[in-house]
Amino acid sequence: MITLAEQQAKVTNWPGYIGWAVGLLILIALVYWLMRQGWNWRRTLQSDLPPLPAVPEDPGPAIRQAAGRYHGSTTAGNWLDRVVAHGLGTRSLAELTLTERGLLVRRPGDADLWIPAEQLTGARTDSGIAGKVVPAGLLVVTWSLQGTALDSGFRADHPDEHAAWIEAVEALVTRTKTKKTEEAAS
Repeated sequence: MITLAEQQAKVTNWPGYIGWAVGLLILIALVYWLMRQGWNWRRTLQSDLPPLPAVPEDPGPAIRQAAGRYHGSTTAGNWLDRVVAHGLGTRSLAELTLTERGLLVRRPGDADLWIPAEQLTGARTDSGIAGKVVPAGLLVVTWSLQGTALDSGFRADHPDEHAAWIEAVEALVTRTKTKKTEEAAS
């Protein structure tokens, strides 16, 4: 006859459980390390990307303002090709301010992003950008960094504002192009 103590001994295999737990922790650490190596490799590949424009002390009076989240930047037209150089791949909270001089993205805890009006090329809504898919849509601003076309994704706290943002950015792009054409003609 089997005693109660013998039955409990068969059920409790602590060395086996501890071994599996340690193995699982090692596997998780390895996957994290490989992901980090991939991020660093991508940063190295994108090291030829020119530096970001400096944030001006006075960006000018605000045309539009919104609070929300910055979801990252990709090469224009390729929503899966995340750009990580210069901190463009880091998601963060954001405060967007559109002025006549450009778009200012204040990111607490990360470097602010300044996109001069001359570098803006358009805006649209899209359903996703590099690891973030939102059925209600993201505000995607397209801009050029010294010849490299980029898309930057934002999600306003009030997504119903995206249409007004698109209209405002498109109007600024048109005014900037008109101004450049007039200056070239003079």
